[in-house]
Amino acid sequence: SFTDGVCVNMIGLVMAGGKGTRMNFNDEKLLLVHKKPIILQVVDSLKNSNCFSKVSAITSPNSPKTKKLLQKNNIEIYDSSGIGYVEDLNLILKTIDDDVLVTSGDLPLLDTGIIQKIVSQYNSQKIWTSILVTSKFLTSIGFKSNYSINFANQKCHYTGISLINSKKIFSLENLDENYIIIDDKKIAFNLNTKKDYALLGTA
Repeated sequence: SFTDGVCVNMIGLVMAGGKGTRMNFNDEKLLLVHKKPIILQVVDSLKNSNCFSKVSAITSPNSPKTKKLLQKNNIEIYDSSGIGYVEDLNLILKTIDDDVLVTSGDLPLLDTGIIQKIVSQYNSQKIWTSILVTSKFLTSIGFKSNYSINFANQKCHYTGISLINSKKIFSLENLDENYIIIDDKKIAFNLNTKKDYALLGTA
């Protein structure tokens, strides 16, 4: 339920525990700067959207400097094992009893407008809704993704953003997944390679 734009019981969760190994940078991926460190861009977008009662980040032993930066900025941290995205998220969701928006921390163009647009489409009857972009759109902005799924007769890709009713989750296995397609650069643009970071300069 919304009150003055705030979805009172929704929590914003940012996944900030990945190694970023494909980047081959000496530093942690989420500390790369586009106006400000990318992780802070993502966290601030969530905070400033006024959609959440609180915004937290999930860190792991893979991302010690990212964790330090988040703590310095007074962002609540969940510590995870760093085994993998799904495993880490599953453990945290078991401890939460709210509606949740979870986003990957590597979306440098994320802003408040697109967050509000996504949250406004939340349906608590659906346990898990993943936000997708179409392959066609991804190609049009110079991106490619290795992992695709077919939905609504189109080849699509995950954006790393999901809307979750964690009250209804008992396990992430055999979940009935719901999908929404939003072709928008702000959520299609994620950093996986040096080429992506170079592209960011032109975005």
